[in-house]
Amino acid sequence: MAAYKIGEAAQLLGVSVDSVRRLADSGRLATVRTSGGQRVVDGRQLARYMAASPPEPKSETISARSARNHFPGIVTRVIKDRVAAQVEIQAGPHRLVALITREAVDELGLAPGVRAVAVVKATNVIVEVPTG
Repeated sequence: MAAYKIGEAAQLLGVSVDSVRRLADSGRLATVRTSGGQRVVDGRQLARYMAASPPEPKSETISARSARNHFPGIVTRVIKDRVAAQVEIQAGPHRLVALITREAVDELGLAPGVRAVAVVKATNVIVEVPTG
């Protein structure tokens, strides 16, 4: 089971630690206590929460960014067949869907709640719908 500290969950959600605590205190995000007394969020539960309520994109002024095609997030869904797999990642306000091999999913241990980074390398992406 993937579990995230309150600060890690806050980073994945793009909110403050206090906001995550308020979500937990209100019952909207379940937490459990470790043997040391620290609150953690179950990865699958965090994935369900993120998929159900993706954050609004924040308007920001960016002066520089080197890793513009890396989208850190959390796996929200995995559908596997015999050869291929569909992996959904919620990365802040972005939902990314990747089609990869089942073997890669198994080797990486991808499952809902697991932290992952989607790396996009494409020169053109065009989607068209014919008229008529």
